[in-house]
Amino acid sequence: MSPSTFLDEARPETADDRSQFANLPGGAFFEGQWQTAGLDLEVRDPQDGLLLGRVCTSSPQDVRRAIAHIHRHLQADEWPLRARRQALERAVVLLGEQSERFANIIAAESSKTISEAEREVRRCMETLRLSAAASSELTGETLGFDDSVAGGSKIGWYSRKPVGIVAAITPFNDPLNLVAHKLGPALIGGNGVVLKPSTRTPLTGLAFVKLLLEAGVPSGRIAAVVTGPGVSEALITDHRIDLISFTGGPATADRIAAAAGAKKILSELGGNNATIVCADAHPERAAAAIVAGAFGVAGQNCLSVQRVYVHISLFDQVLEQVTARTRALKTGPKLDRATDVGPLISKPEARRIEEWVEEAKAAGATVHAGGRRRGAFYEPTVLTDVPADCRVIREEVFGPVVSILPFIEVSDAIYAANDTEYGLQAGVFTQSIDLALAIADRLQVGSVVINETSDVRIDSMPFGGFKKSGVGREGVQYAVLEMTEPKSTIINVGESAPSWQPLAHLPERRKP
Repeated sequence: MSPSTFLDEARPETADDRSQFANLPGGAFFEGQWQTAGLDLEVRDPQDGLLLGRVCTSSPQDVRRAIAHIHRHLQADEWPLRARRQALERAVVLLGEQSERFANIIAAESSKTISEAEREVRRCMETLRLSAAASSELTGETLGFDDSVAGGSKIGWYSRKPVGIVAAITPFNDPLNLVAHKLGPALIGGNGVVLKPSTRTPLTGLAFVKLLLEAGVPSGRIAAVVTGPGVSEALITDHRIDLISFTGGPATADRIAAAAGAKKILSELGGNNATIVCADAHPERAAAAIVAGAFGVAGQNCLSVQRVYVHISLFDQVLEQVTARTRALKTGPKLDRATDVGPLISKPEARRIEEWVEEAKAAGATVHAGGRRRGAFYEPTVLTDVPADCRVIREEVFGPVVSILPFIEVSDAIYAANDTEYGLQAGVFTQSIDLALAIADRLQVGSVVINETSDVRIDSMPFGGFKKSGVGREGVQYAVLEMTEPKSTIINVGESAPSWQPLAHLPERRKP
């Protein structure tokens, strides 16, 4: 592949270029105060290592203080549903006003290009809007006791009540919208929340907490800690934490579950997503979607297209078009709007991708595009002839690598797509609705997208997967239900009103 795929290195940044970071809040937030002592963790741009800011190294005692403060406020201070909805609606407005600033923060500390960062801000506004609208999910309903011997003299209803305090643990790849997907539902449900953003992208999460406070979220309902010895363990093991919402990897999720004890845990743990291109598919449409779905955010997306199974009759055509479109992508500086693919989150991650691709090549894989690393950048890469036991097939790559594999029988493609420990989402390209539905029924994933790839998430849909891809569902209204519990009120009419008489025994109405 031509070296011209890489754009020139990022231009030297000046202090003025990063002036927006001077107004970021402190390095943690708890007990209603921004914390500025112990700003020991440096946050650097993964593209060039430029120092962006510092955040607090907290202690387990800080975590306990944060939780205790929220716990006291939950017991003592009412925050009506109307006020919760209004605060989130106000947050939408404020985020719109500060959208450029937030996009610049996201692009600076993460892997996202400025265009990808701007899209994330717009999605976060939608997530907040949906969170405010989810106030309608908290109504409950009456309980039908009539058709029960034990319920004959009783009437009742249930309403939805907050679980209590939510621990929200978020990753680096969507440092704003994935935070909103946890905080929005938690807050509209009436909970308190302790945010632990990724240590790689904490500035966005802290800026978002500041925005929520400005929008009217009470300081007694929210806290944020980033890092420190024993901080994670203190957060997940505290008995006052009622629910843990975690997005990350399965190994970390296993450790959380083992340490947390009897707590409700929601987890989204990634995927190894397949797309099936059937013999009657439109090859150009499929190829365009595959490239878009495989290389966004440098492939660091739980919905990223990783494995593509193409019917043998279309294989050469789809491969040619995917390869050409991939070679046309520009890898380079995140703030350059000509850039399609930015860096990975760190040089070690780029080296890991390099190692996995070299392993596949040694096993017989062919590289049709990409396959080169420079610093934290790794070129968008297209592989064929990859043995099934290679890590780029077996494990979640979380990088800009896609493997194109042929099939003859649809049943073989379905088997191969399901042959993974993950089950998040999948895509199917076909013009036959009967075939599409038949394949969708047999794929063991949380969502199947017809005539698109796995890389589709609508923020209002139930989001999650089977197998190691997670437990529970996100998606605003579904997360609200997960973060609240039904509370029943039952009245024994027979005992509370012993003098009650049937209407037939009431005196007749006197005539005028």
